[in-house]
Amino acid sequence: MSRTVFCRKYQKDLEGLTMLPMPGPKGQDIYENISKQAWDEWQHQQTMLINEKHLSMMDPNSRKYLQAQMERFFNNEPFDKAEGYVPPEK
Repeated sequence: MSRTVFCRKYQKDLEGLTMLPMPGPKGQDIYENISKQAWDEWQHQQTMLINEKHLSMMDPNSRKYLQAQMERFFNNEPFDKAEGYVPPEK
């Protein structure tokens, strides 16, 4: 049976992650307070930011930038989006 968490982003009970997404206290916080749906959506946004802004994960400043954007995303605050991205029509 999947576990549920009260998702900080969506403010309701949703399916939780199956494992910590990263080590340390930040990973534990995400595991306990962020739904699988919100995490998957962040992964999509993160990929677009990395590609659009040509970020290198070897660069500590790029990692700090993404960490800050992730916090904003999960807290429903304005966050940077890939400029010029047009979602496909459904």
